[in-house]
Amino acid sequence: MTLVAASKKIIQFDPKTFLSTINGGGRKIAAFSKKQTIFVQGDSSDAVFYIQKGKVKLTVVSKTGKEATIGILNEGDFFGEGCLRGQLLRMCSATAMTDCSVMRIEKKSMMEVLHREHAFSDMFVAYLLARNIRYEEDLVDQLFNSSEKRLARILLLLAHFGKEGVPETLIANISQETLAEMIGTTRSRVSFFMNRFRELGFIDYHGGNDLQIHGSLLNIVLHD
Repeated sequence: MTLVAASKKIIQFDPKTFLSTINGGGRKIAAFSKKQTIFVQGDSSDAVFYIQKGKVKLTVVSKTGKEATIGILNEGDFFGEGCLRGQLLRMCSATAMTDCSVMRIEKKSMMEVLHREHAFSDMFVAYLLARNIRYEEDLVDQLFNSSEKRLARILLLLAHFGKEGVPETLIANISQETLAEMIGTTRSRVSFFMNRFRELGFIDYHGGNDLQIHGSLLNIVLHD
């Protein structure tokens, strides 16, 4: 099988449909309302989660009480997979940013299905590799780019720029405080750059708070 054919096979695989076929008590679908906690940093790590609908925010808190947002996940994303490698406690907290439908898959069931179903295993490994690359890019971005470039990049990522289809409109609950935590700056700096992006025509506000990202925002990221 060629790499292209293999890639298409993985893309056509529907994890939501597949996961719904897991027998026994190995999975449970739960609904979480906006701002509801899914799990807290330090909780027992014994299951993997799959987002069927909605957005989830991952945060960490330091020993001094400083909180940082390390990721915003969307429909089709997994989280909590650290338990598969022996992680006993959650290293971060997960909170619903919108009303969510989340599938909880027990560690034992997840391990069994990864060993048994090659198509699912291939998809899951590809997902983890892509996210690892994203984390590496985030680190490089944090070390070498200005806060303005970091904000532009985060907005483009949140809008799914570069993926198939039209970039989506950001939901109102992506607050400037959250954006500031993600790029490591202050809310006032985020507000300053957001106003500048709007004046330059890179973003638009709709319906009061909804945010539309335009591909032209990429100019900020590419500009030296």
